[in-house]
Amino acid sequence: MIYKDRNNAIEQMNEWGSKQQPFIFFVDYKQQQTYIEKTENINSNEVLYQFNEVTNENDAPRVQDTSDIISGMQWQTFPEDLDRYKQSFDIVKKNISKGNSFLINLTCSTPIKTNLSLKDIYYISKAKYKLWVKDMFVVFSPEIFVRIKGNKISSYPMKGTINATLPNAEQLLMDDIKESAEHATITDLIRNDLSMISEHVQVTRYRYIDRLETNRGPILQTSSEIGGTLPEGFNRHLGSLFFQLLPAGSITGAPKIKTTQIIEEAELHDRHFYSGVMGYFDGHNLDSAVMIRFVEQLADGNMVYKSGGGITFQSNVADEYNEMKQKIYVPIY
Repeated sequence: MIYKDRNNAIEQMNEWGSKQQPFIFFVDYKQQQTYIEKTENINSNEVLYQFNEVTNENDAPRVQDTSDIISGMQWQTFPEDLDRYKQSFDIVKKNISKGNSFLINLTCSTPIKTNLSLKDIYYISKAKYKLWVKDMFVVFSPEIFVRIKGNKISSYPMKGTINATLPNAEQLLMDDIKESAEHATITDLIRNDLSMISEHVQVTRYRYIDRLETNRGPILQTSSEIGGTLPEGFNRHLGSLFFQLLPAGSITGAPKIKTTQIIEEAELHDRHFYSGVMGYFDGHNLDSAVMIRFVEQLADGNMVYKSGGGITFQSNVADEYNEMKQKIYVPIY
């Protein structure tokens, strides 16, 4: 596959935006590699995608029924131990205590053992946004990044997770002081990000709850909606505007630039495409997602699951460690 660097990706998105040329794209976390291709040129033997109702799955017939895959599914995870996690957590908390950041998204890479292939995981997972790249990764994301319809842009940061089977789970999530503060911080960050490229930015929905069914049981997650108005003729500068929003605030933190430096120090793995963004431009409108819920295939054929969560001054290491592990799931139902 051919990847473009940041400048060439921006130039290509600007060109195809101005020509109203449909394309799909995915961008790694550090914006060093971007895959961008016209929809008619996508090889379904190398890339499969489903962005809401838009998909190329019909070009690649399934070789096995999904119910057969699910019934025989094997899934084991081998998270790093708490002491190792705590090393990274302590770096994050130290920087928060010094005032270098208010919110830092700390992520881990967890080895998994499964009889599923990346393509199997793609087909059995249920998510708004899915992407499979041959021999590289599969992502099944519930989190919208930005949507552009007409000249309106909206973003939907997702922060706050709880086991849905707990008694009064919804109330516990909404009343959690740490989760509330984390969500408020990220909502403000996204509002500021959108204000760089659009006008009349406002929060239109705040802390609404989605329920997700997974192979490890149901979970609840909170999101908000922030919207603004793009300038006339924005499609001619589609790439320039879009890349100003990267990396996604929900998987970095606030303030963004300093927080990304802390992440580089604290994390023990290379995110690569995990926590990047992916999306589809239909010639007029754009839909995109944050690349979370992510399984990567390593060079030796083994797989890792990348997950994490936001750390604030109110976080404690045991809760954050458990949340990181809770997110190692496949959404099947």
